[in-house]
Amino acid sequence: MRRSPIVVIATIAGVAGVLSYPTSKPHTVVASPPTAGSPTTSTPANSGSSGASGPNRAAGSSGAAGNGTGSSAKGRTRSATGKVIAFGYGQLSVRVTMTGTRITNVSLASLSTIDSYSQQIAQQVVPMLRHEVLSAQSARIQLISGASYTTDAYATSVQAALASLHA
Repeated sequence: MRRSPIVVIATIAGVAGVLSYPTSKPHTVVASPPTAGSPTTSTPANSGSSGASGPNRAAGSSGAAGNGTGSSAKGRTRSATGKVIAFGYGQLSVRVTMTGTRITNVSLASLSTIDSYSQQIAQQVVPMLRHEVLSAQSARIQLISGASYTTDAYATSVQAALASLHA
C-alpha cells in the first residue's frame, strides 16, 4: 500500500516525459542563402518544370507590367531575391529573373518546412507556382488547391522581388 503513491507519481512523470519529447525536426532545403533582395545583374538559368493550376483566386498584389525606372536598357537581365516569408508550415523565399520587362525565370531561393509531409507538398506545388508566375508575368497567381499557405507565401515573396527590381 505504501508503494502505490510512488508508482502513480512515477507513472505520471513518465507519461509527461514521453508526451513532451519532440518527435520530428524541421526539414530544410536551401537552394542559396537568402539575400536582402537587392537587384543584381546575371544571366537567366532555366530550372523547374511547369504544371497545372487550381481554382481561381488572385494572391499577392499587382504584378510586373513594366520597369518603371526607365533607366534599364531593353533586354538587360537582372535578378532579385524576395524576402523570406513564413507560412503555416515553414518559410520560403523566391528569386525572380527579368529580362527587360518580362519575367524570364522564377526559382526557389530557400525553403524550410516543419515536417516531411509539408516538404512533399512544397516539392509538388513549387513547379506549378513557377508556371503560374511565368504565365501571368506577375505575382497575381492562381491558388493551388491544398496549398493555399504556400501559394500566398510564394506570391508575396515574388512581389517583394519584383518591387526590389522596380517592376
